[in-house]
Amino acid sequence: MEKVYSLLSWNVEHFKKSSNDHVNQRVKRITQAIMKEDPDVFAIYEVEGKDIFEEMVKNFSAYSFHITEGPQTQEILVAVKGTITSFYTQKVSFKSGINILRPGALLTLHIDGENYPILFLHLKSKNDARSFGLRDDMLTKAIKFSKSLKTDKPANYLFIGDLNTMGLNYYFDRDIPAETELRKSDNYAQRYYKLQRLPKTFPNTYNNGSNSSYPQSNLDHCYAAQHLKFKLFNNKDDSSNLSPIDVRGWVDFQSSQEQDQWIEDYSDHAYLYLEVVK
Repeated sequence: MEKVYSLLSWNVEHFKKSSNDHVNQRVKRITQAIMKEDPDVFAIYEVEGKDIFEEMVKNFSAYSFHITEGPQTQEILVAVKGTITSFYTQKVSFKSGINILRPGALLTLHIDGENYPILFLHLKSKNDARSFGLRDDMLTKAIKFSKSLKTDKPANYLFIGDLNTMGLNYYFDRDIPAETELRKSDNYAQRYYKLQRLPKTFPNTYNNGSNSSYPQSNLDHCYAAQHLKFKLFNNKDDSSNLSPIDVRGWVDFQSSQEQDQWIEDYSDHAYLYLEVVK
């Protein structure tokens, strides 16, 4: 199958330049990891500091860059190869009326006469009632946004990012597990908007290390129009099963020591890689 475009999505955890050489070496490792993948499009989340933009431009001269703006401290940086015609829009509706939340970043690719809208999101974290409600509102907006893109045929739409699906800890009566939060969005997306959450080669993307009290978690996701086609990758725990989203990073190591080292060197999030094909 012919590739239309490849995409990498990665929460790189407090990504910034510093007077600290260890911090700067981490920036270099992350940029080298992205360069090795050579994606047509990539998005990184938790970008902090204007110096990062200069660093990325220096290392990715073949790309055009866009970054979200506002009073929030963490931005979404989006890059697309210069060989692809694209249009970028910042979507403040995904701030849900809260000034310090991150806006969405909408990148529309124009390839072989077709438009491919990609919405990048970094949603509200935590499992308290306020955060859960804001995240639910943003997820609903992202799903419903597909309807505004339709013309004479379904849009080649997908949204991707750190959706922070942590569920709700209500403290009093009954919690809502992360799996239930995802199941609600899955049902709504499939039933009314013909979107599907794409299976991944490994369920969890977040890992704070073997000494952390936080468990590995399933936080990063991609929802896509059901008619889109994707290259398939071998699952990490069962190579006989295939999935369209390849999770890469700490998940590629067996021992907790190796995983901890990768997390220290790069990020507490693995990254998502996919290829849309014809």
